[in-house]
Amino acid sequence: MPAEIKLFMCRTDNFGALLHDRESGETAIVDAPEEAPILAAIEHSGWTPTMILTTHHHADHVEANLALKQRYKLRIIGPEAEREKIPGIDDTVEEGSVIPFGSETIEVIATPGHTAGHVCYHLPKSKVAFTADTLFALGCGRLFERPAPVMFESLKKLAALPTDTVVYCGHEYTLSNARFALTIDPDNAALLARAEKIEALRADGKPTLPTTIGEELATNPFLRWADAGIRKHLGMEKASDADVFAEIRKRKDNF
Repeated sequence: MPAEIKLFMCRTDNFGALLHDRESGETAIVDAPEEAPILAAIEHSGWTPTMILTTHHHADHVEANLALKQRYKLRIIGPEAEREKIPGIDDTVEEGSVIPFGSETIEVIATPGHTAGHVCYHLPKSKVAFTADTLFALGCGRLFERPAPVMFESLKKLAALPTDTVVYCGHEYTLSNARFALTIDPDNAALLARAEKIEALRADGKPTLPTTIGEELATNPFLRWADAGIRKHLGMEKASDADVFAEIRKRKDNF
């Protein structure tokens, strides 16, 4: 795999990530939740960042943009639809944009829902995706700026990625997500086993990431709208996939 990734915690439950191309030495910061942990990760890695890949405008993802830009003279890339809301932005991207990155490329996937212009970053060569607050381990983001049908279409794009794609998301919400998932899909043996593993990881203070698209398809109720067992449990056997997703999201909001 050409890319190397260092994952670390920021704030109370944000994940920070450094993305490093082994061949060229190029390094990107994926979102900038908090300056001090990012600086510590950079120092520990010995890598010098040249860009920030911003997924969306929320403060807990852009707080350190300007400080890092001043320190490293790096380039800030983010979604065109949120250009006016992202501090220090230099270049914008949208659905289908491709960012050169060392020995490979980063593909941009537009995933509105959590925010109006949220994007995810996919490295097909390294089989990695950064999904921020669109797709979580066993969850998906709250619908702050776009309705459920929009988020549903965004999640369909991510669900269509190769099943061995390694997924890094924006927050450590997995334990709560697992407990909710069991109320939607209580007979799923894979979910039951995963929930037990997650309980143990969090009890030890260990992170639950990364995950994979395949693991999410098997256990994440927000990607399992077509599952017969979930539909029966919800009493929605004949509903559309989008309506099943919307009902699951509504229940999570009230969980």
